[in-house]
Amino acid sequence: MPVKRTLLVVLTMVAGGAAAADAADLSRPSYVKAPRIEGTLYDWTGFYLGVNAGYGVGRDLMSVGFPGTVFTETNRLAPQGALGGVQAGYNWQTANFGLGNVVVGVETDIQAADLKDDRCGIFSLSSCSSFGVNYSQRLGWFGTVRGRFGLANGPVLSYVTGGLAYGDVRTTVTELPDSFGTSEVRTGWTIGSGIEAALAGNWTGKIEYLYLNLGTQSGAGSLLGAPANFSSDIREHIFRVGLNYRVGGTPYREQPVANWAGLYVGGNVGSAIARNASTNGVAGTADPGRHELSPKGFIGGGQIGYNWQAANWVFGLEADFQGSTQRDNEVCLLWCGPPIGFDLTIDQRMSWLGTARARVGYSVGSSLFYLTGGAAYGNVRTSFVDTNNFGFFDVQQVTASHTKTGYTVGGGLESPVNLFGLFGPNWTAKTEYLFVDLGSVTDVRTNIFGATFAHTSHLQEHIFRSGLNYHFNAPVVAKY
Repeated sequence: MPVKRTLLVVLTMVAGGAAAADAADLSRPSYVKAPRIEGTLYDWTGFYLGVNAGYGVGRDLMSVGFPGTVFTETNRLAPQGALGGVQAGYNWQTANFGLGNVVVGVETDIQAADLKDDRCGIFSLSSCSSFGVNYSQRLGWFGTVRGRFGLANGPVLSYVTGGLAYGDVRTTVTELPDSFGTSEVRTGWTIGSGIEAALAGNWTGKIEYLYLNLGTQSGAGSLLGAPANFSSDIREHIFRVGLNYRVGGTPYREQPVANWAGLYVGGNVGSAIARNASTNGVAGTADPGRHELSPKGFIGGGQIGYNWQAANWVFGLEADFQGSTQRDNEVCLLWCGPPIGFDLTIDQRMSWLGTARARVGYSVGSSLFYLTGGAAYGNVRTSFVDTNNFGFFDVQQVTASHTKTGYTVGGGLESPVNLFGLFGPNWTAKTEYLFVDLGSVTDVRTNIFGATFAHTSHLQEHIFRSGLNYHFNAPVVAKY
């Protein structure tokens, strides 16, 4: 297949879509084992520049209160939205560390972003937008300067990255008619990981996750005619794909297509963060209080799948099941803290989840770029501790568990793995992102005064994970 056509197809997939393949011809193609090429087939050394696009979601714990009093609310803001920008960097590749082909580099990027969120506290139980305390937060742009350290397996580079982060953050607190806030450029740090693979010529594509920590933002002003203040963590999770052009260096020489057809099994580990937009108020309230719950933690599990292949196109089915440590137990609504004890604390967990998905991909040599989507299911458990007792009554505690179904979409990159020579030709490694939507759950409880409250959460997960697969029909790959 000509290089220009290969580049066009794969770039379209990296951007988030691919043309439909000719499903009528699913006959197994013939594969030719690639000849051994002496020396290094692909050298990552050199300068590169590129573009990227993606999605970000925050997990920002925010406290608002009145100094010298116990009247405090701890809410969760989760700014989310699209982002895009440019990056530039330089790589050095060496085999002098005894670890194979080590790649060390530096990279800087600048991003336009629209990550925003607005919530409403429940100081009022009638109309929160009109009488409650409203919060809003936005990350308008950010940038990073990072080091990169990776291991190259020919035209595939797996890496970790970390360094300096900075960005513009604006936070506002409003209780009509009062309003105050802070807008500033903050600095902090970032850490993450990714995988990058050659596409054609000097072009490469990557999928990457970054965690940004921009410290704690604070501000002071007036609410309800009294002095008030706020503090908010700024923690962002960035998922993005990118396209790089290497200036000079060794161009990618098109390789025989790997044979992906057949059955495979494997395992995976990763992290997941939820952005569960939630409401709480007296049942039937038209405008209840709004807050975010964001269970975060590690996930791990196994997958099994089967691929069919037509030339470079790969079609498959995959199912997986994951255990999860995700939890959020930091939200406390209304007047939190002794001695009054008029508050609601919430503890939400995602203990397991699974998916059953279709995959469609395009193989560039031994690298498989793919999109995936299908059904998802999982269990969420939410506990409520409703004090509301003014020190005179017992604490009310309610726990509700739900198993929900929904959908998932995502994409990833899979390629043969050769870490320290520990794996044979049947093994591949993959890195992928999944978005999971499990719909909404509603929990109803009655407090000690006989009032019935309803709490609703919309369950949405962002998953970034890496895995190993064993293929019973070994891919035929180029020799590096």
